[in-house]
Amino acid sequence: MDDILRFLLTASPQPGALGSIEDWWRQHLGLASRFMTPVDHALAGGFMADRLGFAFTSGYHAALRSLFPGMPKEHRGALCATEAGGAHPSAIQTRLSGGEGEGPLRLTGSKMFVTLGTAAETLFIVASEGLDAQGRNRLRVVMIDARREGVHLDEMPTMPFVPEIPHAELRLHEVAVSPEEVLPGDGYERYLKPFRTTEDCHVNAALLGWLLQIARRSGWPERVQDEVLALAVMIRGLALAEPASPAVHVALGGALDLCQRLVAGLEEWWPRVDAPTRERWERDKALLGVAGKARAKRREVARQRLGAQ
Repeated sequence: MDDILRFLLTASPQPGALGSIEDWWRQHLGLASRFMTPVDHALAGGFMADRLGFAFTSGYHAALRSLFPGMPKEHRGALCATEAGGAHPSAIQTRLSGGEGEGPLRLTGSKMFVTLGTAAETLFIVASEGLDAQGRNRLRVVMIDARREGVHLDEMPTMPFVPEIPHAELRLHEVAVSPEEVLPGDGYERYLKPFRTTEDCHVNAALLGWLLQIARRSGWPERVQDEVLALAVMIRGLALAEPASPAVHVALGGALDLCQRLVAGLEEWWPRVDAPTRERWERDKALLGVAGKARAKRREVARQRLGAQ
């Protein structure tokens, strides 16, 4: 941990201008050889970002690296789960068919809000193999190249906040899949469910890295900088814990509450920040409220599980 702490406290807090996803990716890749642990990569990537959107993408990509260590290192990845009916397991209609004497494996279906959009190169697609004996979706995750025949990514309109992050709709038409591209284990329990926790940890680590950079270059009080750093250490520890643990979910809920209070308490210091950064923050901070209901539900369920043990 000493290496990432020294980086956050001593690296130059003057980020270079990042004009595109390609600029962000070159910078993000450049940090990979120094910070092998995904959450440290997220912290460093956030610190080096010139805006919240690119800090988020560093956290998102680090979360994918944590959950899918077999992802090609030079590829930008995207988890493709959300469909027209949402991302709940019962809403997944994309179908993985074939195999075991039923012909070659094929993927067919569609997804919405694919983060990184047409810039994504490796896709992790949540698909159904059909229903189990209880009538529940049997989900798997399939890792494929975004350029494969039958894969179509269509850009979506930019969002009103963090417009630098592209999103796309994904259409899959009889996409050929090899057996080794179907990842082992249950698609929901092993990948989709823990990703929600993993993403929260890594994205918030990147946010705190970014805020510490702003605090240092804008002359915020040292006590404020120390509070940001301390919370980053807390989030880092949770990112290294078991994401399926209900105890981790409860602790993460408390850490995210602290993060919200910290961000609210920083408002008095934003006037010291340069105008372009401050204006983008006002535009983009709505991102921090996305999925708040899902997080609250996750904490409630975690407390119930702990009480039943």
